[in-house]
Amino acid sequence: MISESKLKILTESAKYDVSCSSSGSKRKNGGGIGNGYAAGCCHSFTPDGRCISLLKILMSNDCVFNCKYCMSRADADVPRVSATPEEICELTIDFYKRNYIEGLFLSSAVHKSPDYTMEQLLLTVKKLRTEYGFYGYIHLKGIPHAHESLVREAAKYADRMSYNIELPSEKSLKLLAPQKSRESLLLPMEQLRREKVAFQEEKHKGHFLPAGQTTQMIVGASPEKDGQIIRLTQSLYRTFGLKRVYYSSYVPVVRDPLLPDMPTGELREHRLYQADWLLRFYGFDAEELLEEDGDLSLEFDPKCAWALRNLHLFPVEVNKAPVEVLLRVPGIGARSAYKIAEARKYASLTFETLAKMRVVLKRARHFITAGGKFYGSENSAAVRGMLSSGVRTPVQMSMFADGQNALLSDFETARSALTGEL
Repeated sequence: MISESKLKILTESAKYDVSCSSSGSKRKNGGGIGNGYAAGCCHSFTPDGRCISLLKILMSNDCVFNCKYCMSRADADVPRVSATPEEICELTIDFYKRNYIEGLFLSSAVHKSPDYTMEQLLLTVKKLRTEYGFYGYIHLKGIPHAHESLVREAAKYADRMSYNIELPSEKSLKLLAPQKSRESLLLPMEQLRREKVAFQEEKHKGHFLPAGQTTQMIVGASPEKDGQIIRLTQSLYRTFGLKRVYYSSYVPVVRDPLLPDMPTGELREHRLYQADWLLRFYGFDAEELLEEDGDLSLEFDPKCAWALRNLHLFPVEVNKAPVEVLLRVPGIGARSAYKIAEARKYASLTFETLAKMRVVLKRARHFITAGGKFYGSENSAAVRGMLSSGVRTPVQMSMFADGQNALLSDFETARSALTGEL
């Protein structure tokens, strides 16, 4: 069994990677233990970045790479430890049987070489599946520069894989992560995308990344504007079919003259998640969400900011407007938009009806009419004032915050910090 001191170091080193989420796997139990399909794995996040319910651990923190922002970088003065595949397997099974976890998030520093590290990760997940009969959820980190045959084989045993882009430009990668390159991160993503498509088309038995791919970007360690981050995000979704792009506000875990001394404000991270949601579910394009300076608005959420820049398109009549138009109304979320489209087939909708549908009327009333009635303001300055009044700056959102400790001005905006829905 892995020692307590080794376990503490390897789990502590893994907590800064937020790109783990378990939804989407279809791996069924084949006669062993665990199940990553029936109900999925819980993926709640604590304020410091730890993902509960998944065992989130590094195989090694002994790294030959020297990424300036990483606490495991080669020249960092920290205790170095590594776990064996058997230790990780035994720990996973033991924690699962104790009902501590429902799945595994396994990453590693680049120990000895990329190929050696990828071989050890592959051996671990293969043992879990074939020798230990573990059918629970497994998220495996890919290692940059590892041979493609190792990556391909690992994808047969993992539910999800991720290559963290970390920094949104080649220039910043060369400066802060000199052993990584754009190609070493994007080429494996493309390889996995192509092979997953081929696997599905040829109708092979078994699994090949049933929960797809994700990635992570650090926000604030380098000088790129929100526009560059959002454009890259849009390209990743459209080109590689990624399930999620995660954003992590920069926290100075190590000191370096090339890095900021202070953490990045969490409000920027929050706005990026909201913009990401709009790209994926609301039909927005990256360019529509940006202010003239190339950043997202900090005063308003991206959907609200877009509506204020395009007041000439409003108000829209909820009983007639297409769903794609309703999705762009502040205060009308995706679920509400489709509820409206269905309900108006049977009766004309009023503001009272919309309130029962949980439309956030204090925002939406400035942008809609219902049965020809309008209860908002026609003065653009007044609308801006009413939409921005009372909003306090949010900090990192906790899944467990109660009403008295809500980080935003009301329940609906607090909820959007967790779900991204606007």
